[in-house]
Amino acid sequence: MKELSLATFTRLAEAEARVHGTTPDRIHFHEVGAVDSIVDIVGSCLGFHLLQLDGVATGAFPAGHGTIQCEHGVIPSPAPATLELLKGRPVVQTDEPYELVTPTGAALLTTWPAAPTAFSGARIEAVGYGFGHRKLDHRPNVLRFTLLVEDAAAADLCTVLECNVDDTSPELLGALAQKLMEGGALDAFVTPVQMKKQRPGSLLSVLCMPTQRETLLDLIFRETTTFGVREHEVARTRLDRRFADVETPHGRVRVKIGTWRGKDITWAPEMDDCMRLAREKNLPVRAIYEAALAAIHRQRA
Repeated sequence: MKELSLATFTRLAEAEARVHGTTPDRIHFHEVGAVDSIVDIVGSCLGFHLLQLDGVATGAFPAGHGTIQCEHGVIPSPAPATLELLKGRPVVQTDEPYELVTPTGAALLTTWPAAPTAFSGARIEAVGYGFGHRKLDHRPNVLRFTLLVEDAAAADLCTVLECNVDDTSPELLGALAQKLMEGGALDAFVTPVQMKKQRPGSLLSVLCMPTQRETLLDLIFRETTTFGVREHEVARTRLDRRFADVETPHGRVRVKIGTWRGKDITWAPEMDDCMRLAREKNLPVRAIYEAALAAIHRQRA
């Protein structure tokens, strides 16, 4: 939760720095540095953690028009920092003369991990509403949150994107794999292959939901030297999954539990938790991981 909150503030500082033509360390937050904005960011990231979300999907961001009064004076709506944060995201113009998306909201929704915009066969688990005090002219001032849980035990269709490259630096492929995961890929990996003219190369494979195809294709074409991408559909069957906490001598670790036909059959400590505790306690990651496994076995006994 702390890392997600800091990442949100960092992204916000970088956007403000670009607007002001300076560096993030020289940025002075005005409205965004107020107590309510800090509570909004940290509280929202805490909610993300407590709900154990894998990611968040949003529709097009609504853009208001007119002007906004702030510490800098009168600025156009949407605010410059908001537009910086929403670069590359779909927006829809509205006829509301108000600020509809704040820099804080934009920073949160563009920093959190992305989820597919549609889930095949997902179950609606909960719905929440947040209402603003201002009465808008033509639409309700409401934010709706829908908690969706995938029916993992059933087979679903995914898209595989593949391309062979022999002239892209391995460092760039490594960076691309991370970007693909952040962009909503279910998996991204590189396999050594022998290409034409006996050249050693790499096969880039990306597994994604069909709804993420366009976003990930754009990343592949922009970040590699490939001239084409192959694609095909595959079916996958997954275990239903949930999370639970286990106590170790070094701290609490989340555990992912896989269920098949009503029975728990797989347990895996969350590596992010193990790495965090290893840093905090100055211990090998393996020690934390094995302590979590031992705690799992004790609970099952």
